[in-house]
Amino acid sequence: MIYDVVTLGETMLRFTPPALRRLEQTLEFELHVGGSESNTAVGLARLGFNVAWLSRLTNNALGHVIARTISSHGIDVSHVVWTPEDRVGLYFLEEGKAPRGSQVIYDRKDSAMAKMQPNDLPVDVFQQGNAKLFHTTGITLAISKSAKATATKALELAKNAGWRVSFDVNYRSKLWTPKEARTGCEAFMRQADILFIPLRDAKIIFELDEGSSPESVLGFLAKRFPKAVIAMTMSAKGAMTFFSGNVYQQDAFKAEEVGRLGGGDAFSAGFLYGYLTFNDVALALRWGAAVAALKYSITGDFPLIEKREAEALINQKVSTGIVR
Repeated sequence: MIYDVVTLGETMLRFTPPALRRLEQTLEFELHVGGSESNTAVGLARLGFNVAWLSRLTNNALGHVIARTISSHGIDVSHVVWTPEDRVGLYFLEEGKAPRGSQVIYDRKDSAMAKMQPNDLPVDVFQQGNAKLFHTTGITLAISKSAKATATKALELAKNAGWRVSFDVNYRSKLWTPKEARTGCEAFMRQADILFIPLRDAKIIFELDEGSSPESVLGFLAKRFPKAVIAMTMSAKGAMTFFSGNVYQQDAFKAEEVGRLGGGDAFSAGFLYGYLTFNDVALALRWGAAVAALKYSITGDFPLIEKREAEALINQKVSTGIVR
């Protein structure tokens, strides 16, 4: 099988009280499937890419719900490692509106993916010509030492096969400290061909001044990681990319927020699609912003978008171009 993108990471089951109820007042939950790398994989598949998702799942009904849901979007899950032991990771999302913010409770310790080992990787997949790009995130590095070792081995295999590598820092304060994240992600950030990082995460993990301008933060990252095309998201202010000495900026498309979770993963999917398809960073930024905006209008974690919808947004007159 030949893929456009191969991803690696943990996907969990998400339980959310309906109608903005608090966790303590609900007797029922909406069930969703979500994980950073699989969210991006779904976005890429729905844009027409051939994608594989690598992971380790518990061989029970919960694990099969995850695999079946991801597979339903055209993603190859045949390389998933199944185990009769361990457990599927869970998390609980209590959605809130201002002044009450949303809250997340994770229940993922010792999950099947957290115990994945480097020798669980399908080495036959990581061969020259079998894919264009390997994608993973800082979440995978943070969940356990063995998951990090597995991702590190996958990075090495992908590089040896001549694939490009994209890495999304995706800092989670409930998984590690800023210092741990900086140390843990540094090697991946240095070897990445495409690097995704939110402005807020860059300031936190690199201990930059809160008042630092986006341009100065992007400049700092460009000097520290000169090899990468750096895509920095800025929430409602859009995104910036540094490439070949130029800074490109893209305004956000207007979107009424229904489901913010997974928005960054949707941006990654759009950007990767645009960059790998057109080899144009400005256009890749527009694709990223368009897919992220569409995701905000959709409940759940997956960017269940249509390509024609993204194309319609891309054709709108929204500011983009070289800043300097």
